Amino acid sequence: MPKGRIVKALSGFYYVEFEGELIQCRGRGVFRQKKITPLVGDQVEFEYQDIKEGYIISVDERDNQLTRPPIANVDQAIIVTSVKEPNLSVNLLDKFLVLVESKAIQPLLFFTKMDLLTEVEAKSVKEKLTYYQQIGYSIEFLSTKDNEMIAQLSIHLNDKVSVFAGQSGVGKTSILNQIVPGLNLETDDISASLGRGKHTTRHVELIPFESGLVADTPGFSSLDFKEIQLENLPQYYPEFAVLQNDCKFRGCMHIQEPKCAVKQALVNGEILKERYDNYVQFAEEIKNRKPRY
Repeated sequence: MPKGRIVKALSGFYYVEFEGELIQCRGRGVFRQKKITPLVGDQVEFEYQDIKEGYIISVDERDNQLTRPPIANVDQAIIVTSVKEPNLSVNLLDKFLVLVESKAIQPLLFFTKMDLLTEVEAKSVKEKLTYYQQIGYSIEFLSTKDNEMIAQLSIHLNDKVSVFAGQSGVGKTSILNQIVPGLNLETDDISASLGRGKHTTRHVELIPFESGLVADTPGFSSLDFKEIQLENLPQYYPEFAVLQNDCKFRGCMHIQEPKCAVKQALVNGEILKERYDNYVQFAEEIKNRKPRY
């Protein structure tokens, strides 16, 4: 039985890539009974009579999956954050990082619209964000007007399945339009009243880029921690995780406990205070969320 990867899901159909063709498939009724929803990125077994009439028979076990956007088997998540229009939000960046780290997906950080900053502003932003490089994240500073952007991004995207995620209006779709000629995905202006972009991407699709695949995904500006347990939160801060064994108490949450290595590093200026403050806020959010029944 043939096997392929779902590269697009639209209007109840799943488009499976197989031997250079896209086979339009439906899911078997048994999936609904078992509450299984095939996702873009899934490796599947299927049967078909022609490219317009196929059925997915089974879905392979997933390495990982995201809910928003609905996609599976991702190698890396590219978190796109604008430095202006909308303005840089470290809080939102850290929230994306926690969610991606919780799925054991490698994050990359792309900061867009650098061309909208003055030289002084750009220098200040880069100095602040150097911290994220110091704790192990790869960073690129981008302008969609930069003719060198394709070469700049290729080194990160080749041979990987990459998902782009970030707040609406930060430039995810503009990046894809530039690196994939003829794609012409719909973009929209920033909403003046909301200070964020309108939702223009209607579905998730894996798009070939050189030797890799990239997904354009709906932008969203609010995130939650429904699937994250409070005791696991420190693990999703890499600079906290490396200090965990130096804390006096096993399972230290780095907030109220005495002789905490993370809090000492904060006092020493080794941890970015704004990022630590976001951690405390996230811990409070998780602690106060309503239980699911």
